[in-house]
Amino acid sequence: MEYEAIIGLEVHAQLLTASKIFCSCSTAFGADPNSHTCPVCTGQPGSLPVMNRKVVEFAIRMALATHCTIARRSLFARKNYFYPDLPKGYQISQYDLPLAEHGHVEILTDGRSRTIGIIRVHLEEDAGKLIHDEESMKDSHLSFVDLNRTGVPLIEIVSAPDMRTPQEAGDYLRTLSSILEYLEICDGKMEEGSLRCDANVSVRPRGESVFGTRAELKNMNSFRHVEKALDYEIKRQIDVLETGGEVVQETRLWDPHRSITVAMRGKEEAHDYRYFPDPDLVPVFVDDGWIKEIESRLPELPMERRKRFVAEYQIPEYDAGVLTSTKTLAEYYEACVQAFAEPKTVSNWVMGELLGALNADGRDITDCPVTPSGLAEMLRLIKDGTISGKIAKTVFEEMYRTGEAPSRIVEAKGLVQVTDTGVIEETIDRVLNADPDLLEAYRNGKEKLFGHFVGQVMRETRGKANPKLVNEMLKKKLKG
Repeated sequence: MEYEAIIGLEVHAQLLTASKIFCSCSTAFGADPNSHTCPVCTGQPGSLPVMNRKVVEFAIRMALATHCTIARRSLFARKNYFYPDLPKGYQISQYDLPLAEHGHVEILTDGRSRTIGIIRVHLEEDAGKLIHDEESMKDSHLSFVDLNRTGVPLIEIVSAPDMRTPQEAGDYLRTLSSILEYLEICDGKMEEGSLRCDANVSVRPRGESVFGTRAELKNMNSFRHVEKALDYEIKRQIDVLETGGEVVQETRLWDPHRSITVAMRGKEEAHDYRYFPDPDLVPVFVDDGWIKEIESRLPELPMERRKRFVAEYQIPEYDAGVLTSTKTLAEYYEACVQAFAEPKTVSNWVMGELLGALNADGRDITDCPVTPSGLAEMLRLIKDGTISGKIAKTVFEEMYRTGEAPSRIVEAKGLVQVTDTGVIEETIDRVLNADPDLLEAYRNGKEKLFGHFVGQVMRETRGKANPKLVNEMLKKKLKG
């Protein structure tokens, strides 16, 4: 029997406000444990929350970017559950009346455009963090609680169950991350917990309309882990059904070390949380004027920029997708194109050497030692014949290592391309005279030896000879 997967994602994005959602405590990452706390975010008796207006503005930005309908009145509720990192015994969230609903995003997956529905975008506060430090705990069974993250503002973006493959889910998540970064409301760092994802997945026989029993997957801290966890869980559920079993509705954890999902607990339903309106917070009112003012300040979004890059720079859709994946990378590319107006050449170098070097170092484009103007200068040196493409790779490596300007590197290392036809001709004669047998073999029909001769000439000139001149002059010599 052939099965299909039904996948929906619940994405939590930590908003880049300076202070928490209901108090003035800092949201900065990496502070000493429990140093960014106060009576409000730790739930001390008598303390009252006050809504952070900037949090609502950031959420409206995301709602507009995902084509949601924004509620003019939304309400906060208490989501009641017990966990050691939840000091109040409840989480302030939105339930019946969320800030925004009924949106969608467009994703590209396998070269195809897909529209994924957004059920809702709502506001809530984050919980704290449990720390299981084996080194400091030794043989103890204790865990530590850091409440710095308690009260940090989140938006939860709940997708419709519109995804059918792990790759689609990964592409959807990358699209959301990109939108959040373009809007400058979340940095999208899954490894730091500022972007987190829970996945709901079920399987059903292909062609059926009724959903199967779903599992919720947690503990996935990278895009790749989301895809791998979904792939495993889909296969697991199919195997359960194929062997006559029943899939149980439950929450499962992704174990990245064993690349499997493991059962954590039975899946809670909404009524288990006993939602009710928070009596300490007034409703959130959003008027048309505020929405229009925020909309007027929205930046060009990833999909819009991708389409513009294809139309304006005449580069392939794939290139445009890579180059617009983050706002900083897109801005780097455009700055380089402004300084060297050959978009496809720039695209090749940025996507090849530049991103290759950054990925090898685990660096972001914001930490790149090669500036857009520096890369453009190097490309001009290739175009005007000062250096060859092969030498350029050596120059780029040195630029990346030292941050030096390409012209200074070329001058200091004596890498100027040889264009003197006399020098090139002497080198060709020397190479041909050194291999008379191979020369005769070439003239007797073994034309593949042409590449060997080119390589020998380039070796003799230490890669500095102009490749175009070498090819032209060698052809003439060999014909003679």
